[in-house]
Amino acid sequence: MNKRSCSPRPFNVLLVEDNVDDVLLTKHAFKNIAVAVEFQVARDGLQALKLLRREHPYCDAALPDIILLDLNMPRMDGRQLLSELKHDERLKIIPTVIFTTSAADDDVTSAYRSHANAYITKPMDIQELARSTERFVGFWLSDVAILPS
Repeated sequence: MNKRSCSPRPFNVLLVEDNVDDVLLTKHAFKNIAVAVEFQVARDGLQALKLLRREHPYCDAALPDIILLDLNMPRMDGRQLLSELKHDERLKIIPTVIFTTSAADDDVTSAYRSHANAYITKPMDIQELARSTERFVGFWLSDVAILPS
């Protein structure tokens, strides 16, 4: 059993996403689930790295339980961030789930070669996004997957 599921502390999800509408839709989809989730949002890979490494102005930021990572972003994209994360001894244990609109075989293969923990294509339909969110939570934030503490 995932000992975190017994804890009153909400799951901390780092959403790395540059599209404001996608951030709002993702947060909305998570509101209708039975698991408490708190979001930290980074608009690109550079901001995410600062947050994860607790650099100014994120000195007090909590490390997330899981990272939801878009691939296509400015400055540092999701591919570059994933590589950085998986080469950092402290950060590589945080499960990183690619959450993007791309279903291209090259993107999927590249993500798994770079040690992504899962790859989810963002649904374009709001109902499908809700179902996808429920499946994500059912695996990652329930008693199925055990996350590092």
